[in-house]
Amino acid sequence: MTPEDARNYLNQQLDLSSGYSRNAIRMLLSEVLRIHGKPAAEQLIQEFDLESRFQISVDSLLRF
Repeated sequence: MTPEDARNYLNQQLDLSSGYSRNAIRMLLSEVLRIHGKPAAEQLIQEFDLESRFQISVDSLLRF
C-alpha cells in the first residue's frame, strides 16, 4: 500500500464515521507502520489528527 492509497482510505473511513472506522484505521496504520516504518505512520496520524479523534498513536499500534 502506498502512502497515497492510505490517505484515500483514511479519508473514506473518516467520512463514514462509523463505530468500525477506528478499527479499520488502526489496521491500516499497522500496515503502513510495517511497510513504510514509524515516520510514515506518525505523519498520517498527525495529518488526520487521529490521536485526538480516535486516541490512536504509533505507540498504541506497537502494542498489538
